[in-house]
Amino acid sequence: MTPPDTNIPAPVARGAEAMRDAILRKLTYDIGKSRAGALDRDWFMATALAVRDHVVQPWLNDMRAAYDTGEKQVYYLSLEFLIGRLLRENMSNFGLMADVRAALVSLDVSPALVEACEPDAALGNGGLGRLAACFMESLASLSIPAFGYGIRYDHGLFKQAIRDGWQEEFPEDWLNFSNPWEFARPEIAHPIGFGGSVEEIENGDGQVRHVWKPAETVLAVAYDTPIVGWRGKHVNTLRLWSARAPDVLRLEAFNRGDHIGAVSERARAEAISRILYPADDSPSGQELRLRQEFFFSSAALQDLIRRHQRVYGSLNTLPDRVAIQLNDTHPAIVVAELMRILLDDNGMEWHDAWRVTQGCISYTNHTLLPEALESWPVALMEQLLPRHMQIIYMINAVHLGEVSEAYPGDTRLLASLSLIEEQAGRRVRMGHLAFVGSHKVNGVSALHSELLKQTVFRDFHMLQPHKLTNKTNGVTFRRWLQQCNPCLTELLVESIGPDFLDNPEALRGLEKLAGDAAFQARFAEVKRVNKQALAQVIRERTGIRVDPSAMFDIHIKRIHEYKRQLLNVLETIALYDAIRAEPHRDWQPRVKIFAGKAAASYHRAKLIIKLAHDVARMVNRDPMMRDRLKVVFLPNYNVSLAEVIIPAADLSEQISTAGMEASGTGNMKLGLNGALTIGTLDGANVEMLEHVGAENMFIFGLTTPEVEQRRAEGWRGQMAIEASFRLSQVMDQLTSGVLSPDDRGRYQDMVQNLREHDHFLVTADFDSYFAKQREVDMLWAQRAEWQRAAILNTARLGWFSSDRTIREYAEEIWRVPVGR
Repeated sequence: MTPPDTNIPAPVARGAEAMRDAILRKLTYDIGKSRAGALDRDWFMATALAVRDHVVQPWLNDMRAAYDTGEKQVYYLSLEFLIGRLLRENMSNFGLMADVRAALVSLDVSPALVEACEPDAALGNGGLGRLAACFMESLASLSIPAFGYGIRYDHGLFKQAIRDGWQEEFPEDWLNFSNPWEFARPEIAHPIGFGGSVEEIENGDGQVRHVWKPAETVLAVAYDTPIVGWRGKHVNTLRLWSARAPDVLRLEAFNRGDHIGAVSERARAEAISRILYPADDSPSGQELRLRQEFFFSSAALQDLIRRHQRVYGSLNTLPDRVAIQLNDTHPAIVVAELMRILLDDNGMEWHDAWRVTQGCISYTNHTLLPEALESWPVALMEQLLPRHMQIIYMINAVHLGEVSEAYPGDTRLLASLSLIEEQAGRRVRMGHLAFVGSHKVNGVSALHSELLKQTVFRDFHMLQPHKLTNKTNGVTFRRWLQQCNPCLTELLVESIGPDFLDNPEALRGLEKLAGDAAFQARFAEVKRVNKQALAQVIRERTGIRVDPSAMFDIHIKRIHEYKRQLLNVLETIALYDAIRAEPHRDWQPRVKIFAGKAAASYHRAKLIIKLAHDVARMVNRDPMMRDRLKVVFLPNYNVSLAEVIIPAADLSEQISTAGMEASGTGNMKLGLNGALTIGTLDGANVEMLEHVGAENMFIFGLTTPEVEQRRAEGWRGQMAIEASFRLSQVMDQLTSGVLSPDDRGRYQDMVQNLREHDHFLVTADFDSYFAKQREVDMLWAQRAEWQRAAILNTARLGWFSSDRTIREYAEEIWRVPVGR
């Protein structure tokens, strides 16, 4: 065991005056600026470094203690970590918020401006990456020793700009002014091989050993970020890998005048960690994506094995000390890489290596969408990872041999369970590999997990009925209530006491106040203040003025056809038509607020963004609307923008096609902050309905079995369009070019697709959705009843804490003790 470190300095002094002195020291000696010459960004860097000093000692203590006590550690592997800003989170979790803000005020520096200077660490695309960030915080809050492993992208998810209603993508620059939270670890650099050949070397005892000789080697260099748990009880590590070439410059080539060629190898190596999710619609793009996934997966395994061997010696005990969680299929290559390390580098027998591999690994599936269930061409895998392809063939042979023994002659079953897809070009099914190589597999909501058993992993579940389990997602209440909505948090503490800060289920105490008129008024006042803040942001970013007294109808998600922003936009057109047709009706004022990014190569999603802007232009310019309807698209959606939008939401749009959203966590965040949900029975909406009550949500549309039935019958949207006057009118407007006078044919293909195919059942659910929105209007008109329902949403969503989710993982999958 590691001996205790007796040279760690005394704890950093607390208090506003001590923090003031610390910030000034950092400004002077670390930033190299005087008070007079310091910019807001300089103050942010100085403040972050001063806060970081409080984190370091407990962080080092907790890392050392994990090995001193021999605790099993969790290793969470994710291609995405949508961290967002960390200053406010670290101040809050470490109890430094009041001291830091008082210190800055005493220096005549605005705390709000300092916090706003921190760039978002946009190392994720959406829910998957934000879930990983929530889980890392909850692991620390529950004092579970853990490492997060991912990629330190130079440029995270692209920066979205809107030009004439069209999305444009620009590099995101979060590292331009350095990252004060991370510690570079250049001494921790693992070699990652690609390509080459595999040699078979016969040992003296007649056994064959395989030696992979890569043609190319890239170094994975570690950068560590401390992740602080609630009340600073524990600090874990997020270790992100940056790609570096072993030789940064081919000096011989440079000296003979080939200045570009001299750095070509460096450029190729560093491309691995250059950008999140490079387009994979070309062979080179697919290769880069696979290189990224193997790069961070191999680095993580080498790192944790190095650490384990140094402390415990034998790798036979790895499952007793290590729990590896795969966040979706991106790190699924870990199964083959761990087998390679055990077999080739450490001489284990196949049976023992497979026992260790399965004993360590568990896998979370996040999707039923075919395009998201990764598979790689066999030819690409053989070219890039030849030894791993051999191991995958062997895993598959053993696996199918066991299936054949249990079900002799069942060729359909063998084809279904094979790790190699043979039908449309030979491909490696990464979801299958992850399932076979794990001891537990989980979905992320009750509905999603049940659908996994019925669809994607039906035959696997038949063979191993106890392997697939459910772990419904959750969100960290520290960020998504306490930090982003401090006014509501203060009201809750005053009204029901502080117990909910440590136990979210204590929010149930709010139920008794849901009908109290005085409390409703205070709850509504908090919402009004938050809506005023969002209205200011909308004005600054779009130039559109909105009325904070109107209903704020929020649809914030990655732009995707299955998430059905299109359904919302079509209903907006229909509502606009209805208001124009009956202008004297008592229409409830509503602001429709959209935000989200479309993948750079996803043209239909980009067209939906354009349509939202065309509709906004039509609606917002019409004097007949008189603020009864406004449409806003907020560009460059990220964590920080979500932290402003979510506390201001009145209505939460969760309207995906039933059976297609694995879970959703935006629904939880919005509901927690007092928004009412309009949604389908999809993902975690189903469980939210059970907790919140049907009278406090607006559920509409086809159920999952009904969706499946419509598709089986060959659904065509034309049937719904012909049956619905409102929908038919909307389709006519799209095809006539009324919404796009500059390009009258812009939406012809979109309408044709809805008429002939409509895979996502937008037309089938349109009338139900429109009718449910009018129920929303009716309840909004009864403000006391609306406030009662909003309060009950906050009160009854305590179960959806990521702490609860992590406890379930710890107890049922990882088998690790929970610290508190």
